[in-house]
Amino acid sequence: MPLKNEASPSQEKLTLTSPERALKCAELAFDKKAYTIRALDISRISSIADFLVIISGSSDKQNQAIADNIRSGLKKYGKVNDIEGASEGKWIVMDYGDVLVHIFHDELRRHYDLDGLWNRAPELELPKQIRDARRESDF
Repeated sequence: MPLKNEASPSQEKLTLTSPERALKCAELAFDKKAYTIRALDISRISSIADFLVIISGSSDKQNQAIADNIRSGLKKYGKVNDIEGASEGKWIVMDYGDVLVHIFHDELRRHYDLDGLWNRAPELELPKQIRDARRESDF
């Protein structure tokens, strides 16, 4: 029996490294048919986070579903610090401290061009099926 100050194994908080969290975000987004998913390592060029995960969805509802899936899928590793834009669903930002997730409509993604803004950041290697995911209408 654990002492009062010791956590039992079932009460221990599971943790993820920054790259693991970024990969998990990408996988959870892919589960909801997100596409053009990129995970950028910004740790050497910015102090705002270690990774930036940029995701595209094709509708407000899909973007909201992607955000919900990420939030619920990562819940066992800790709560999201903040979520902005979830009620509109056009550009949702999720702050996990070490990982920032941006879920965009295509036109907003092109307009704000975070991909171009962070083009010096190396990409985290994602599984091929996630890397290759494109909008269904592109096939």
